Amino acid sequence: MNKVRNGEKKWVNLDTLHKESLIKILRELNIHDFTEENINHLNKAWHRLTPWNDSVEGLNLLKANFSISTLSNGGIDLLTNMANKQNLPWDNIFSAETFMHYKPDPETYLGAVNKLHHEAHEVMLVAAHNQDLLAAKSYGLKTAFVLRAREYGPNQDFDLKADPSIDVEASDFIDLYHKLNLYNNN
Repeated sequence: MNKVRNGEKKWVNLDTLHKESLIKILRELNIHDFTEENINHLNKAWHRLTPWNDSVEGLNLLKANFSISTLSNGGIDLLTNMANKQNLPWDNIFSAETFMHYKPDPETYLGAVNKLHHEAHEVMLVAAHNQDLLAAKSYGLKTAFVLRAREYGPNQDFDLKADPSIDVEASDFIDLYHKLNLYNNN
């Protein structure tokens, strides 16, 4: 992704980058028995992820009061598949592919703001990654941290709490819904 971001490599979507990495890893491990179909199936595992337990309920609660969109480095196909298979109620799907820039490039965040016909301070990025939130905040967006303590496995030792500059911190999307109601009423 960094090679695409810094211009060393022409634009390709995340599925393509993942497949290139997967093929490289299979070669490094001397695994040669995978067919192209096997590789493609394994590479698209991201398309079949199960959402966090609170995601569908929490997103539906949020949708009652807000327009909700996804903004991901993942491709449009990946995000559409996730939404359809998991009943994720996004109003919009914004992808790095939409803007042909990967986060944390400003074109991704500000591109979504532009497509929503809002000003940056009227849009909130919700994420479990402080780096993502701090980038969004630097471009003028509001920010909310949602804890995903095991996103990187049982030994995760980072992104366990929000950076102090983040606007809202929540334990999950349901908690975020309640906190945003308080936040908006203040």
